[in-house]
Amino acid sequence: MADVKEKVQAEELDDDEKGKEDENWYQNAVRNADLADYSPVKGCMVIKPYGYALWENIQRALDKMIKDTGHQNAYFPLFIPESFLQKEKEHVEGFAPECAVVTHGGGKKLEEPLIVRPTSETIINFMFAKWVQSWRDLPLLINQWANVVRWEMRTRLFLRTTEFLWQEGHTAHATPEEAEEETKKMLEVYKVLAEEWLALPVLTGRKTENERFRGAVHTYCIEAMMRDGKALQAGTSHNLGQNFSKAFGIQFQSQAGPLAHAYQTSWGVSTRLVGAIVLGHGDEKGLILPPKLAPYQVVIVPIYKTDEEKQTVLARCREIEAQFKDRIRVHLDDRDQHTPGYKFNHWEVRGVPLRLNIGPKDVANNVVEIARRDTGEKIRGVSQDGLADYLTKLLDDVQKALFERALKFRSEHTHKAANYDEFKKIIENNGFIEAHWCKDGECELAIKDETKATIRCLPFNFEPKQGKCVRCEKPTDQVVVFARAY
Repeated sequence: MADVKEKVQAEELDDDEKGKEDENWYQNAVRNADLADYSPVKGCMVIKPYGYALWENIQRALDKMIKDTGHQNAYFPLFIPESFLQKEKEHVEGFAPECAVVTHGGGKKLEEPLIVRPTSETIINFMFAKWVQSWRDLPLLINQWANVVRWEMRTRLFLRTTEFLWQEGHTAHATPEEAEEETKKMLEVYKVLAEEWLALPVLTGRKTENERFRGAVHTYCIEAMMRDGKALQAGTSHNLGQNFSKAFGIQFQSQAGPLAHAYQTSWGVSTRLVGAIVLGHGDEKGLILPPKLAPYQVVIVPIYKTDEEKQTVLARCREIEAQFKDRIRVHLDDRDQHTPGYKFNHWEVRGVPLRLNIGPKDVANNVVEIARRDTGEKIRGVSQDGLADYLTKLLDDVQKALFERALKFRSEHTHKAANYDEFKKIIENNGFIEAHWCKDGECELAIKDETKATIRCLPFNFEPKQGKCVRCEKPTDQVVVFARAY
């Protein structure tokens, strides 16, 4: 009865209260799982060891994929001369409100203010102009792992902070075809990362002119649905054309002879992906982590009452830990000051995929009990012989189950809207809406203003289909995906 009452009360909340409730759940989940904490500087966060381990696993997986596609890592300065941003007008207009500016250093006023990088296109392209002379110098394929600063007005741990960590790829090419191929290739890398590692299905497509990166010809994105039905932009890849190469003089001697400006791309994902995991898989207990990225894939909890049982059970737990620690990220929770029940809750909140419970009877019978975080299922009587192989297979099953669960949720919360009244009713409960759009930016902005829904992307897999714009009813063949988003 209490559950029914709570459900009715939740349904009676207005939109603002629901939003606050969702935000509180998210902030509590992040902090209770020990992923991050607030910094003394407003809008910044401290990433704690457990949260940083999760980010490191994401970073490690993506870094390999980036290198496997022929890119090399480098590092560029945090400070950018203000004049650099002024060289690319559209770019500086897009970032001006978010920029942090340094005007003094060493006790003196600087001759030229320095921008704390919001992104690195300008400083990197200044260097590219020095490095590129001939078509033989191309393609130039560079990636950097760094921090950036954007002075956000409304912040939320991992999802939107004043300072965050990311990778940003920057490339230069001899032809527009090569640049376009690169842009879509890296978007596909991000899709693989999201689906095969984060276990989050994503839509891929192009952003509208209103939503594209300022300074880009085209912006492509991956969009994931969170458990509350909202969208999260999880990664972007930009075809910059020659906008920056002309601004910074990146010219090369072409094979045909004349000088030509390079064609460029940039692409990036950030610590926002940690937030995507929390929002994309979490439940009322807290985190549910995909095994491929979990800092601990398996936690062993010993259960005993007497000192004699403690000695016997801990000895067996350490034997089991040693069997597969080279294959599986495992942690033995041998803290003596906490009860098994406390430990069960502790690791559930932190989203550890599998928990092994081992007591005196389990030792005597040479078995373990396994608890799955994703389903809550307890698997009893699993033999300790061949346990590493069993757990490896089970971790794969959990990874696949999380993806299928997220895919099913997205399918169930994706709708079609035939008219604007229907659209407005559907969007109140969040989810994705597939609808026709007239390709007019003003109509797009009106929808955003009236419903808080934005066009998330023009999906690659949508074929042109004749119909009427969901708002203005003009004839159009463009079908897009709308959603409210983080």
